[in-house]
Amino acid sequence: MSWDYASLLPGVIVLSSLLPGVFIFLVREESHTLRTVLNLTGAVAKLILVGLLIYGVWLGQVFETRIAIAPGLTLVLNADALSVLFVTLSTVLWLITTVYAIGYLEHSTNRSRFFGFFSLCVSATVGIALSGNLLTFVIFYEILTLATYPLVAHRGTPEATRGAKIYLAYTLTGGLLLLVGAVWLRTLTGPVDFVEGGILDDLPASLHGQLVVIFGLLLAGLGVKAALVPLHGWLPQSMVAPAPVSSLLHAVAVVKAGAFGIVRVVYDVYGVTLAGELGLLAVLSVLASFTIVYGSILAMTQDGLKKRLAYSTVSQVSYIALGTSLLGPVATVGGLVHLVHQGIMKITLFFCAGNYAETLGVANVSQMDGVGRRMPLTTLAFTIGALGMIGIPPIAGFVSKWYLGLGGVEAGQHWVLVILATSTLLNAGYFLPILYRAWFRPLPASWPKEHHFQTRFETMGALLWPPVITAVFCLLAGLLAAAPFSPLEWARLIAQREYGL
Repeated sequence: MSWDYASLLPGVIVLSSLLPGVFIFLVREESHTLRTVLNLTGAVAKLILVGLLIYGVWLGQVFETRIAIAPGLTLVLNADALSVLFVTLSTVLWLITTVYAIGYLEHSTNRSRFFGFFSLCVSATVGIALSGNLLTFVIFYEILTLATYPLVAHRGTPEATRGAKIYLAYTLTGGLLLLVGAVWLRTLTGPVDFVEGGILDDLPASLHGQLVVIFGLLLAGLGVKAALVPLHGWLPQSMVAPAPVSSLLHAVAVVKAGAFGIVRVVYDVYGVTLAGELGLLAVLSVLASFTIVYGSILAMTQDGLKKRLAYSTVSQVSYIALGTSLLGPVATVGGLVHLVHQGIMKITLFFCAGNYAETLGVANVSQMDGVGRRMPLTTLAFTIGALGMIGIPPIAGFVSKWYLGLGGVEAGQHWVLVILATSTLLNAGYFLPILYRAWFRPLPASWPKEHHFQTRFETMGALLWPPVITAVFCLLAGLLAAAPFSPLEWARLIAQREYGL
């Protein structure tokens, strides 16, 4: 094939973090400046390249990288409206998380190893976002599993090692099920390309039984990373990882890869019409609804702040699956926009949790009395993220829940309103007590392990400004939801194309 700008750009976007990551592995531990330069150069370069991609897709340009790896097996990276939504989220939040991680890990050991795998993790996530067929998706999905394992185990403690092993056991099993489903589907259809509206409509009805079983395998494989109950057990255990890793797991990479994969399979492999006729959407909606409520109930019982946020993620990510499972474009908009909105809200909350732990030694909800007066900007950012998760307007989370509710009514599934109302009450039940403690309880005599940074702010700038910036994103995504290029408008564009409107 002839290589040109349009055929190179998707591959270059993946390489823009992969190549710096490889070099970071070789950087000496004490070479802080060189490692920082490599990290930020890769992150900024990827952001610029994704900006070019968005502009080109908006103008209707086709971007596709194809690499033949064996006869009949081709890696395909391309950009459609859905992939642009996910790759933009990943790229923007990776840059912010990189700044945060540089500050968070400034005095830790094995930083070159950490940032090397950190870059590989993001490269795999971007590869997932840009995958043009199921083969490419599966390859990057498994690379993501292997690249994330060392990040979860980074601290090297028995708890970290145990959490990483649990994570690996779950995700490798899920990856195996996904692979079996993908290979089986390929034997029926040939290359499984992602096409808006799906590719299976022309298969004879005699194969529908096999398609149902294959969907079960694919959903199980993707449901592990998406933390669908009962496949969610790895997620709370992975909270032993450093705060930047937790942020990456919950907002950008692993859980979003699973949720994004479910969207791809339903819309661009099966197609919503066929998936509805086979009864697959009903199964997905039941799993998603149960996960939304169950995750929230478990979150209420957790004193550990990161574990409470982890079970919140179990619940919140299933909003994406719920929107995907409801037959109608409005619900699709709600699910897709929540892919972005949950990401910016949850990364804000995990950044703040990391700030409390790093600055004050506060890791539990019961230790957060008066923390708002000691760390007002961090706690203001946490408050915005928490209220957004509850669904308070005009923060981003309200927009997601509004469209999911409207979508349920449009689809004649009024029970969705009950699920959303129950979830909102449970969200309030586990977030509002934190905010009450932080703002209205008196300061303690001392903090568990207070660290005074040499700055006039409440904590070092690299830790403080990332959650402040993402909290502003949470507000802007809600306030400017109707603006051109907003996540909501982009989700509407995707829904229109998937439903052929």
